[in-house]
Amino acid sequence: MLLIGESLNVISKKIGKAFKERDKGPIQEEAVFQKEAGMDYIDINLGPAKKDGHELMPWVVEMVQEVVDDVPLVLDTSNIDAIAAALPVCKLTPIINSIMARPERYEKMVPLAVEHNADFVALMWGPDGLPRDENERAALCVELLYFANEAGIPNEKIWVDGIVTPVNIQQPQAISLMNFQGMIPDMCPGARSTCGLSNISNGPPDHLRPILNQTYMVMLQKYGMESVISDPRDTMLTDIAKGKRQDIVDVIYAVMDGNAPDMGGLTKELQDYVKTTKVILGESLYSDSWLEI
Repeated sequence: MLLIGESLNVISKKIGKAFKERDKGPIQEEAVFQKEAGMDYIDINLGPAKKDGHELMPWVVEMVQEVVDDVPLVLDTSNIDAIAAALPVCKLTPIINSIMARPERYEKMVPLAVEHNADFVALMWGPDGLPRDENERAALCVELLYFANEAGIPNEKIWVDGIVTPVNIQQPQAISLMNFQGMIPDMCPGARSTCGLSNISNGPPDHLRPILNQTYMVMLQKYGMESVISDPRDTMLTDIAKGKRQDIVDVIYAVMDGNAPDMGGLTKELQDYVKTTKVILGESLYSDSWLEI
């Protein structure tokens, strides 16, 4: 599983302040940390960046590349001008994060990807917002990828993001996204995939977020997910993604296959992954106390 580090983000007080004040120290420190933590890509998230994004994004890219020039970057902002200004200064092939499945967005942004030979995240957010199920996701995917293909972008440069939603308020969507993920190879052969993994745990208490993120990553991996945007400080998630905890993967897969192991024969750690898998699958109702039951 490829990991895209999410913590070079404007919502961080430290990083947001550094962006605003053009203080390269915290930005470069974070970039080096992410590389050392094993991130395969570094996401630079400016948020809307409405005021000065066209100046800020290329500056941040250059500051990161001063200290980390061998990890590709993901340009993450809704400001199209900021993306356009940063693409020419990227040393390695970047990923544009993201292009929505809405004509007013993809008609402007796909040509940027063509011009700079960039990859892009195809976000399944359509004219009506979040798709209701995997079939609506599929319809949006076909529309957006067809447009990109016609413009000359092959599927191999497109990272499909079906959109992760919080399990505590939209539990069925977790299943829908997995079903959609399984449709991608037949629907658009060669297309890659990613997602904002931590959205699955957006809302539950902080101490429950890591196991939700880790479990859902493994579940998505079983359906073919290639990468996730993740917290580089979650060392357990990184270990699982890099194949260092096959025992956790095995127990999650067993539950998904309908062969849940005997809880009495498992450690408390593995029992928690079994319980969490069942919650995400909808076999157990979500509550903040699911690990205690």
